[in-house]
Amino acid sequence: MTDERNTSSGRKRAILFRLIRYLLRIDGWFLLLAIAVSVVGNLLALTGPYISGKAIDLLEAGIGKVDLPAVFDYALLMIICYVVSAVFSYILSVLMIKISQDTVYQMRKEIFEKMAKLPVGWFDRSQTGDILSRISYDVDTINTSLSSDIVQIFSSTVTIVGSLAMMISISPKLSIIFAFTFPLSVVLIRMITSRTKPLFRARSKKLGELNGFVEEMITGQRTIKAFNREDNTIDRLYSFNREATEAYYKSEYYGRIVGPIVGFINNLALSLVGVFGALLYLAGSLTVGGISSFVLYSRKFAGPVNEIANIIGDLQSAISAAERVFRLLDEPGEKEDSITAKELTEVCGNVELKNINFSYVEDVEVIKDLSLNVKAGSLVAIVGPTGAGKTTIINLLMRFYDPQSGTILLDGEPITNITRSSLRRAYSMVLQDTWLFGGTIYENISYGKEGATKEDVANACREAGIAQFVEQLPNGYDTVLDDDGSNISKGQKQLLTIARAILIDAKLLILDEATSNVDTRTERRIQQAMRRIMADKTCFVIAHRLSTIQNADVILVVRDGKIVETGTHTELMQKRGFYREMFEAQFS
Repeated sequence: MTDERNTSSGRKRAILFRLIRYLLRIDGWFLLLAIAVSVVGNLLALTGPYISGKAIDLLEAGIGKVDLPAVFDYALLMIICYVVSAVFSYILSVLMIKISQDTVYQMRKEIFEKMAKLPVGWFDRSQTGDILSRISYDVDTINTSLSSDIVQIFSSTVTIVGSLAMMISISPKLSIIFAFTFPLSVVLIRMITSRTKPLFRARSKKLGELNGFVEEMITGQRTIKAFNREDNTIDRLYSFNREATEAYYKSEYYGRIVGPIVGFINNLALSLVGVFGALLYLAGSLTVGGISSFVLYSRKFAGPVNEIANIIGDLQSAISAAERVFRLLDEPGEKEDSITAKELTEVCGNVELKNINFSYVEDVEVIKDLSLNVKAGSLVAIVGPTGAGKTTIINLLMRFYDPQSGTILLDGEPITNITRSSLRRAYSMVLQDTWLFGGTIYENISYGKEGATKEDVANACREAGIAQFVEQLPNGYDTVLDDDGSNISKGQKQLLTIARAILIDAKLLILDEATSNVDTRTERRIQQAMRRIMADKTCFVIAHRLSTIQNADVILVVRDGKIVETGTHTELMQKRGFYREMFEAQFS
């Protein structure tokens, strides 16, 4: 248990130091200026009690003997110190707001840049809501800590050290009280924080799970209502919400225990200062002004300790949030292209797979010893039952994943010898899950081709069979789509993504159930248009509706990760094999 706590404490310190290094890298000079301002401001504030003690000692001389001009001079000097200290405190707040905002801006920027470099497999394994939670909640938590807690801790540390030095200079004997109470406070803080760190980590995790669930339920509202599962969804939300609330309550409850305990110890110390200070005064070892200054310094000493204890919970939360953010930033990106990788300049479209073996999970093979040879300009249909490995073949062709063994060649060149960016530019792709962003129809269709004119977009829409619909809209191609195109039908979304693929001048085309959301008549019209456009291009079509691929040059029948049959529709029907079984099952 001790080793586990030591490991957790070491990890916490490592994350905190990494966060500080991150600050130095982003705004190092501003951070150093903030430290200087904090030191000067606190030293000025610490001068006040000393001056106050001097003024009180002058008053002790009695009526008629007091040097009033000197007292007023001390009072004026004390006011000046406190006013200048307040100005420095304001400057420090402004500096820390700038530092925190610059850091959050840079952190979000680096997160998005990192996500652009992460492999597709990482997104397949990660929950969307959890990713959003890291970008929004976790980064905001770090921002709150940077703009307040870290400044407070640093300022408090300066105040504690300065106050202790002044108390020792006034009365070393009276300072012995804090030799017992201060270590006791430190020990209690360490004991409690060592137990609360896992609670804050669990809180961040549970909030991520809650966000993930909410995101899924919002996107699935139509299905929820169609299946009358509102009550079930609410019950599940209660479960996630309760777990997140309990995790939040536990972390805050135990984190806030520190403040009252440390406050009690500090009040005890102040009581002891009053008692023993009076005894020292009676013994002639300490003046009234000295006692007054010592009490003020002891309050300045105790206050920051109590403040640090109160914000320990917030700092723990920030460290847990930073841990999640840094874990994302530390994720290994997509494997770098080899040094000898070439940029594709001219593509013919010959594709060959040799003895491919692949698995997403170790020891669970999805593709087994797969080989196929596709000539340029061919229309290749890939069919088979769910889980047979159809989409996996596409993932391998695009290098979203790399096979465990075997070779994939494009125009005779292994794709591992080709840069990923140029390889993927050689393909245009239409998926079953359509993706449109908030913007005009023109912007969505021209997304993959910079500099495309509206006439280019209109031609692509005509070929896809969507031009008439678009041109009848009040703003035509300037019509703004809602986020993910929610203000048009699924079939229309599908046609727009097909038009986007048509617009890209690529030698290879991938259609993954691309016409699943359109009616049969529209589907046939699209296929005819696509066939004309792709006459000199290699086209891979994944299809469940076998009626849509009867004109393919070659049909690959995939089963259990292997190609079990190849041929045209007529040839495969004559073989009376697995393809014919699937065909007759659909049309019986």
